[in-house]
Parts: sequence; structure tokens; C-alpha cells
Amino acid sequence: MQPRVHRVEHGTGRPVVVLHGAGVDHREPLAAFDPALAAHGGLRRIYPDLPGSGESPAPPAVRSADDVLDVLAGLLDEVAGPEPVLLAGHSAGGYYAAGLADRLPGRVAGLALVCPLLDGVRDVPPHRPVVRDDALGDREFRDYAVVQTPEVLARYRAAVEPPAAQDAAAAERIGARWRITPPAGPGFAGPTLVVAGRLDSTVGYAAALDLLARYPRATAAVVDGAGHALPHERPDVLAALLGEWLARC
Repeated sequence: MQPRVHRVEHGTGRPVVVLHGAGVDHREPLAAFDPALAAHGGLRRIYPDLPGSGESPAPPAVRSADDVLDVLAGLLDEVAGPEPVLLAGHSAGGYYAAGLADRLPGRVAGLALVCPLLDGVRDVPPHRPVVRDDALGDREFRDYAVVQTPEVLARYRAAVEPPAAQDAAAAERIGARWRITPPAGPGFAGPTLVVAGRLDSTVGYAAALDLLARYPRATAAVVDGAGHALPHERPDVLAALLGEWLARC
């Protein structure tokens, strides 16, 4: 039986599914991606909670990243039927989005990966803020953001800081088997966007650039003055890059 996947939807038109990272729920990509996607128009924007996060359960049968992809494939069937979707993700959500597109390339019309977690992360730089304020926010915020301004803190408090329900047992099960099985075929070959923060001390940017060899229609951007919180630190740049990707799709 397909586990229930909680989601929030806005708009009508072509479906675009946006996946969140670890430790948060659908609220972060909703805040970070939706202004740019809504401005484009003609999109049905779908923000699910990944299994074990938010209001999406992860029953004991969900034991690995491959099992999470099975659940997400069922979500695509539910929200779009045979219609190909646009697929985006941030951090671990990018890892799942890439895995889903490689597994089901005919079901995905475009792929956007923002600061993606990858198997093969390398050369991760140390945390180095470009705008530092030791009196702003708490230690967790200052260890995450490299642009420590009141504006970024406000976005962080609205979308990242509010506690999201997490199934710790499910996270442990899936985390022990977090590598996605590589596709048997050539993988996704459609319009792709890869965005990385030059100062991302969580996953770095070097492995993201390696994706250019994997995706034949990829545009890649490494954004100066941004870290893993790039969607909150440089929303204007992200919006412009998403707009270019949507035009190609």
C-alpha cells in the first residue's frame, strides 16, 4: 500500500514538484521557491513532505533511499498521472529529485537541483561568512548562513527554524541505506539546472559541477556570496536561474 504523502499545492497548470532537504518540511521550499515559480505563471506548484518528515508517515517498509523513491514515484502518479512533471529539490531533496529523474526519465520534463546532496561530495570548504554578525540570531543560524543579515534571519526564522515533525527511527533506517541505486540506463537527459553556493560548507560546490558530465542539457551556476542557505541568501539569483530553466523546459 502506498504511504500517504502530505503536500501543499498552489496554482494551476503544468505540475512542478519541489522536494525539501533534511530536518525541515515542505515549508522551506514553499518559502524559497514559490515566489519565483508563482511569478512565472501557469504552474501547479506541489510541495510534499518527504516520508518521515512533517505530516508524511514513513512506515517500517520504508527502509532506504530507494524505498523513498518508490513513494515519490507513487506521488507522481497521484498528482500528475502520465503527464511529465517538472522536478526540483534543495539539499537532500535535490538528491532524491536527481534519483527520481534518473529512474523515471520519461516522467520528468525538467530537473532543478539547488545545493544538492550528492554521493561523491568533495572539497567542502570551511564555514566562512561573507557578512558576519555575532549578535544576530542563534549559533545554529550563524553556523548555517554565510550572509548574516536581518533579512536572511527573517527568512530563516519563517521557513527553517520552525520545528518540523521528524520520525527519528525512520531517519535512522533510511540514513543507514542512503545511497540510491544507480539507473540501469543512461538516466535523465532533459533540461537541467544545477545551482551551488561557492561557500557551501555542507555539501560544497565541486561535486555539483561534476554533474555537467552526467546531464547533457545542464546549466550550472556557482553563486558567489552564498552557502547552503543559498535560496534564502540570494533569492534574486535563484529566481533568475529558475526562470531560465523554466523557459528551457
